[in-house]
Amino acid sequence: MGAVLLVTPRSDEAAEWGRLLRERIAGVDFRIHPEGGNPADVDVVLAWKPPHGLLATFPRLELICSLGMGVDHLLSDPDLPRAVPIARLVDRNMIEQMSEYALYAVLHFHRRFDVYERFQLERRWQELPLPHTGSRRVGVMGLGANGADCARKLAALGFNVLGWSRTPKHMAGVECLHGADDLPRFLRETEILVVALPQTAATAGILNARTLSLLPRGCYVVNMARGGLVVEADLLQALDSGQVAGAFLDVTEQEPLPADHPLWIHPNVRLTPHIAGLTNPQTAIEPIAENIRRLRDGQPLLDLIDIGRGY
Repeated sequence: MGAVLLVTPRSDEAAEWGRLLRERIAGVDFRIHPEGGNPADVDVVLAWKPPHGLLATFPRLELICSLGMGVDHLLSDPDLPRAVPIARLVDRNMIEQMSEYALYAVLHFHRRFDVYERFQLERRWQELPLPHTGSRRVGVMGLGANGADCARKLAALGFNVLGWSRTPKHMAGVECLHGADDLPRFLRETEILVVALPQTAATAGILNARTLSLLPRGCYVVNMARGGLVVEADLLQALDSGQVAGAFLDVTEQEPLPADHPLWIHPNVRLTPHIAGLTNPQTAIEPIAENIRRLRDGQPLLDLIDIGRGY
């Protein structure tokens, strides 16, 4: 049995990861990069944003576990050992966090809190019309674990939910569309767009001037996925023109967002610093430990990505 190596810039969490893993796997040889010892000892790496080229230095590597739901931080490494299985993190706690964020943002726009914030600054006491929840079309772009949970919870609140994904999906209470042919219809019918796609070569920049123009005028955009899915210059132009009435952004093309970026001061943008779903070692350790046990026992691994598809 080889060593398990933790590679993360979040050094304050390293000891906790080790304690939690030792509680679940007796005798595990847990190490922390860069004090990992002999690279040939390592057969499992738990990784968040590892330096490019590092993963290729472990000759006996059998499994890479992402410490986040996305794996673009791994696939961007040109020296990634592509024959080694990669498991994305599927943590129920993180999925629930993401849905909470999406519901908050959707309700923010549905209940017109963006306008009421401005009214407060203007000391204006004015009531706005409130559409019935069932008449509000919310589109969820991406129906993986995060998007599907979000779509179900929006539907449970009474919203008219439309989902779009690369491949066909079936969900109770959600009208599901798929593929490039259905994308224009999905966008045309979406008043509040929730972006929950993985970032891949196929999805990078998917929200651009052309696709944003297909949304109904005065729509809203919520991005809790990856900043590279949205062409920010095109989004800013759509916001300035009124095509997009407001945006709730947890992710940006460059993170941290530069202090002089116009998104910081745009009156119709709400920004958060990539906190929609935060990895909590207390809950994330469970699926990770399960996969390590499966590797040791020769059982099928869970939540493996398709490197060709990028998720």
